Amino acid sequence: MDILLAGGSGRFIDELIDKLKKEGHRVYVLTGSRYRHASYKKVFEKYYFPYDSDVLKEILESVNPDVVLFMGAYDTGFDWKRQCDKEAVRYQAGLANMLIAFSGFGKGRFIYLSSEEVYSGNYDKNILEDEKTTPSTIKAMAIAAGEQLCLNYKNNIGIDVVVARIENMFLTPNNRKEVNNICSRMCMEAALTGKITVKEERYFAMIHQSDVVQFIFQIATSKKHMSDIYNISSSEPISEKRIAEKIIEKMEDAITIEYAGVQDENRRVLSNKRYDGEFGIRIFHKLDNTITDTIDIMRLRRNDFLPEGSGRKSLFQKFKNKSLVTVRALIPFLENMVAFIPFFMLNNRAVGSDYFANLDFYLLYVLLFAIVYGQQQAVFSSVLAVAGYCFRQMYDRSGFDVMLDYNTYVWIAQLFILGLLVGYMRDQINIIRGEDEQEMDYLSGLLDDIEDINNSNVRMKNVLETQIVNQNDSFGKLYEITSSLEQYSPEEVLFYAAEVLSRVINSKDVAIYTVANRSYARLFSATSNKARELGNSVNYTSLGPLYDALMEKKVYVNREMDEKYPLMANAIYSEEEMQLIVMIWGIPWERMTLSQANMITVISYLIQNAVVRANRYLEALEYKRYVEGTNILEASAFSSLVSAYLGAKTKGLTECTFLCINCENSDLESTGEALSKKLRQSDFLGDLNDGNLYALLANTNENDARLVMERFAESGFESEIMEELEV
Repeated sequence: MDILLAGGSGRFIDELIDKLKKEGHRVYVLTGSRYRHASYKKVFEKYYFPYDSDVLKEILESVNPDVVLFMGAYDTGFDWKRQCDKEAVRYQAGLANMLIAFSGFGKGRFIYLSSEEVYSGNYDKNILEDEKTTPSTIKAMAIAAGEQLCLNYKNNIGIDVVVARIENMFLTPNNRKEVNNICSRMCMEAALTGKITVKEERYFAMIHQSDVVQFIFQIATSKKHMSDIYNISSSEPISEKRIAEKIIEKMEDAITIEYAGVQDENRRVLSNKRYDGEFGIRIFHKLDNTITDTIDIMRLRRNDFLPEGSGRKSLFQKFKNKSLVTVRALIPFLENMVAFIPFFMLNNRAVGSDYFANLDFYLLYVLLFAIVYGQQQAVFSSVLAVAGYCFRQMYDRSGFDVMLDYNTYVWIAQLFILGLLVGYMRDQINIIRGEDEQEMDYLSGLLDDIEDINNSNVRMKNVLETQIVNQNDSFGKLYEITSSLEQYSPEEVLFYAAEVLSRVINSKDVAIYTVANRSYARLFSATSNKARELGNSVNYTSLGPLYDALMEKKVYVNREMDEKYPLMANAIYSEEEMQLIVMIWGIPWERMTLSQANMITVISYLIQNAVVRANRYLEALEYKRYVEGTNILEASAFSSLVSAYLGAKTKGLTECTFLCINCENSDLESTGEALSKKLRQSDFLGDLNDGNLYALLANTNENDARLVMERFAESGFESEIMEELEV
């Protein structure tokens, strides 16, 4: 599967990447930001674009994902501690753009990660998925609105959407930035201050990050799901007080507990019954072990958990930053005031001059700053010019006369009108120029985005071409190996199918069982003693999870490493009936992935084709192979079968024993019927036209063969074991 993860960098998304890659899926990452400084695990391709980018549709078409996983409440690209209002707007806009692009894409599943924060208040019973959300903070309201937005798209457009609510996810932190849950916060407080502050009688549930990753993986890879919302929770209530007591027990230091008073939200636990009923829940990571690991790391790396910087330094930094902003804002005003001085002096010198009397230096001064800085400085320079004009007029007249002179107001009106008009035009020109530059930047960015996507597509194309040409387990090479079965006779196909499977899977321990009835399967061929561990006959209906997987036509993977079962197994069906069971034992843990399971499925189908052709050939010649009216193979057919078994035995693929039965002066039909009742379905009788009958006992050693000889003797037929040379 191709899976696109949308989220900022962090341990959570890295663990998801590890899990998906280990299971054989191809992983892509949409970072939600243009900055490339974030660190991610190695994936097939990274896309450094914000969620509100216009190229999301092109990215989805390029990736062609089967699943899109939006990290949502656990996206580290959103900073909810500062500018929470702006982050909420950016969060919802990004999610809406993702859903619009996904709905236009038209395939796959969209998974949205929510959290327990969408609920507030006190709940006596565990909270079910259908319970109405009650967010109380801006972040919680944004997350709850995201849930509703996803469900609206699902209901109105019909896209496949799943909302996963995760309750109080915890992990062992490596530094102070990763202390983002109640457990690690308490551990850090105890390690640094020697006390723990708790809210008494406050109950909730917690679940480890690794378990969350497993549960999300099941949702992402399931072929279908019954519901749109699932709670991912342990549903095991625990109080802050109890966590504090566990921490004190592990630290073995003099730690005190301080109570923060009565809390309104005394109990808030999500119910996991819906998820458990559909997918099954198994918790592997316990809180006690995580507390121990957290305390050990905090003691070993104490400096990594100390607060960064000091209060004095941060205040000085704030003062410095504000001072720089203020100085930058005052620079145009200071320039204006400095430039006013020479213009004031020039205007005074021009008064009474025959050449410059009609030249208005104040008007030039106002126009200069209107052209350079715009309306704001035009108004400020006009005010200074009016003050200078009035001051100069009062050299010869009183201020009252100046105020009564209408020429003064005409000049002031002229000055302000020209200054404001020129400043307005300058501002408008700058606005138009800025819009043009912004549009050019947008188009250039769009072109760069398209080039990045194209380069990414070229890289993926080259990688896929390399995989197709060079990959050892490509479909072409798989078919080349499995088609080698066609060179064997119909009697030999199943023997060498085990050898071919062993070569393709690169495992020395492969066994093939033929299904005898609805309960038992008998060993037909095996490549090693390890592969024969289950015995020559096995009740496959009693194999628990292995049987369940085979009945669902899935490849069984022994993830629990149970020694009673093979590491991987698959059933080969023909016309809805189970015909063969392939069991593989010797596989390294790192290769027990979805990719390997898919390979086994493909190989099983190719082997099935060869086996079906062989069986149909034998069925077509059945009337020629058996002595008429009996179940005894005639000489040529029995000879071919003996040759096949001896060849397979020489290569260690099977065990067999041959018996010579003395049946002179006996009716061949009645003898064959009597002896067949003493044999298994996998054994054969043959006539070599020398007056005796011969029995081929498959997967039988000499000790087991003597039991068959005793059964023959009870029916009145003596027999003896034949050596291979005699055969």
